[in-house]
Amino acid sequence: MKIATWNVNSVRKRTGNLVSWLGRAKPDVVVLQELKAQEQQFPKLEIEAAGYKAEMVGQKGFNGVALLSLHPVEITARALPDAVADEPARYIEGKISTPKGPLTVGGIYLPNGNPIGTEKFAYKIAWMDRLAQRARTLLATEEMFVLGGDYNVIPTDVDVFSPSAFADDALCQPESRRALRSLINLGLTDAIRAIHVEGPQYTYWDYQAGAWQKDHGLRIDHLLLSPQAADKLTAVGIDKAERGKPEPSDHVPVWCELDVGA
Repeated sequence: MKIATWNVNSVRKRTGNLVSWLGRAKPDVVVLQELKAQEQQFPKLEIEAAGYKAEMVGQKGFNGVALLSLHPVEITARALPDAVADEPARYIEGKISTPKGPLTVGGIYLPNGNPIGTEKFAYKIAWMDRLAQRARTLLATEEMFVLGGDYNVIPTDVDVFSPSAFADDALCQPESRRALRSLINLGLTDAIRAIHVEGPQYTYWDYQAGAWQKDHGLRIDHLLLSPQAADKLTAVGIDKAERGKPEPSDHVPVWCELDVGA
């Protein structure tokens, strides 16, 4: 089973890119971030025509997450626990049956947190604490799960083209990195680093300053696997070519394959 994450940076602008990629990559499950759309604006007909069931949590002009699946899926959450009524649309979660047991997939659009020293950064860290609590709950089930999405955290200096350029960015702060390490240290596996142990593995290139052409990238899109899912990991990939397409997102799809008999 192929599970992917992609920050599409406006699903209405990237509908053609998305549908084209779905046809080529054929993932079983996809979580999308930064839809920048409400439910009535979501291109559900085009996605369903590509063979996918689609569920989304939308918001006018900002944020927004979706879960697409080739298989029947039970939506188990549309926000993290303890969400308030007007909380930004940043989390969706669904459960899929496989021959090797249930698989939960969570889609994450973690807060950016800039500028540091403000309530935005405090919100980012608090949101990460809530995500860790959700991970603890999922771990207690001893079932397979994947938490995929745009984490807006650069795990180490290897994961950014210039650590000095991002020294004052929320994505690189010790508190952000510590919160991500704490999440992983609950017993999760970073799918990309499980197979590609060394070197840069970028998933994002800014639109400014020729970042794509210069390969000035960041790794901020992650797939974190429970022990039961990590045991079945067979492949990972970053579809870097999507960044070179016309009108691209600044992020590219990241995927992993699990041997679940599907």
